Amino acid sequence: METEIELKFFVLPEFSSILQSKIADAKILQQSSKNLGNIYFDTPSQLLRKHDIGFRIRRFDNVYVQTLKTSGRVVAGLHQRPEYNAEHDSNSPDVSLHPVEAWPEQVNLSQLQQDLEPLFATNFVRQQWLIAMSDGSHIELAFDQGEVVSGDDVALICEVELELKSGQTDALFTLARTLSEDGGMRLGNQSKAAKGYRLAGGQLSDEIKALSSVNLSSNDSVEDCFIASLEHALEHWHYHEQIYIERSGAQALQEICTAISFIRQILTVFSGVIPRRASAVIRQELKWLNEEFTWLDQAKYISALIEDKGQPLRRLDAQKQIVNNLNQQFETLPVRKDCLTLLQSSRYCGLLLDMSRWILTKGWQPFLDNRAKELMSASIEGYSTDLLNNTWQQLLNAFPIDASLHCGDYVAQKVCLSRNLMTGICFADIYDEVRRSKFRMPWEDLLAGIDDLEMLEPLRIQSELLEGDEKDQLLRWIERQERSILHAMNQTRKAGVDIPPYWQ
Repeated sequence: METEIELKFFVLPEFSSILQSKIADAKILQQSSKNLGNIYFDTPSQLLRKHDIGFRIRRFDNVYVQTLKTSGRVVAGLHQRPEYNAEHDSNSPDVSLHPVEAWPEQVNLSQLQQDLEPLFATNFVRQQWLIAMSDGSHIELAFDQGEVVSGDDVALICEVELELKSGQTDALFTLARTLSEDGGMRLGNQSKAAKGYRLAGGQLSDEIKALSSVNLSSNDSVEDCFIASLEHALEHWHYHEQIYIERSGAQALQEICTAISFIRQILTVFSGVIPRRASAVIRQELKWLNEEFTWLDQAKYISALIEDKGQPLRRLDAQKQIVNNLNQQFETLPVRKDCLTLLQSSRYCGLLLDMSRWILTKGWQPFLDNRAKELMSASIEGYSTDLLNNTWQQLLNAFPIDASLHCGDYVAQKVCLSRNLMTGICFADIYDEVRRSKFRMPWEDLLAGIDDLEMLEPLRIQSELLEGDEKDQLLRWIERQERSILHAMNQTRKAGVDIPPYWQ
């Protein structure tokens, strides 16, 4: 068995010339170009896919190699997957060529052999270079161009892969930084096999999903939780980046922002153990990227107001004028081309590379003193209880039960509320789901209510462009909406305070 450690990038075909210039001065030990044909197999019920297993036969120069890739780890484009290779003599799969222990225990190998069938194929030209790095590490660089085929459906392949053959993982990131310094590369966690499975299933793109809780158990350490939370956020980030690339949509970008905010909150949550200087560069770059997306909330609010030709504003005499003005305002916001430029920029790619390297090498550890190391190895349950108690007190201070809160009061606490809810996501899985959901629901509703209040802001701006009765009518409409939202939010706040914390 081997374990692949590789970085995968999606690029455009014209990246070929950039790649050639980047490695012109590198020490090339080997170079080749070959046509690769791969057939991927699974059962009609996609049993292997359900176990996160890739099973293929690769053909090149009349040589057949059967490969079994088992479940691994993907962090910001860095792939680590156990891999079993066996020589073969045809395109007919033979499960007995791999060790029995390589397969999941619950899989009946005899039945699997009978049920296997071709699912899709990947056919591409691979240009390959074996590069000797200055530290003595050897890295295989591959540039793949071709297609994934399933029946009549085809998807293009244009990828750069860097695989560590020997030496230090840092060398992998050093070469990646060099290749990406002019932009045009996008880190990816979608394999050719994943693309093929989706094509075979007739699935054009994945669905938007909310940030779920981090997979944890009460036996995990503080450091386990820290790593799992960061990896969880990056997975959410990459998942929605791919959706945006495939079908655009501001909602996918919103989820990227959620992942960015979650990472920033994770670094804050654990700052009592991990000094801020350990993540100074990453935090600075996350702040930069977050600011690049500040227009998204404005886009969301305007979109909601003008949907169905301004249906939400149908009772206003100035509806058409307001909708026209909002449309003009919307057209000044960044467009898909601007977003794609950002997602393929050197700085964006560099941030993800730095995050991946930091997690993989545990780059915070050199900054820990003995006390911090002891805390990081302690159980997460006690640490999480203290943190959740602190966040609970922050919420009580921000939304006091006996205070009469107005629009500005709620909006001013939006960041505080959002961050506290994200803290709960870190530790959610070690507590009872029913109690946890019951506790979080009113606070999540309160956050949605703040969003509703903020959606009225573009209309306040529009009121300055109106005169006379139209202006008065709009201001009265805004006041009614605000009053209704605030009433519901005050009720929700009181309900939230009355629910016992699920961690106590």
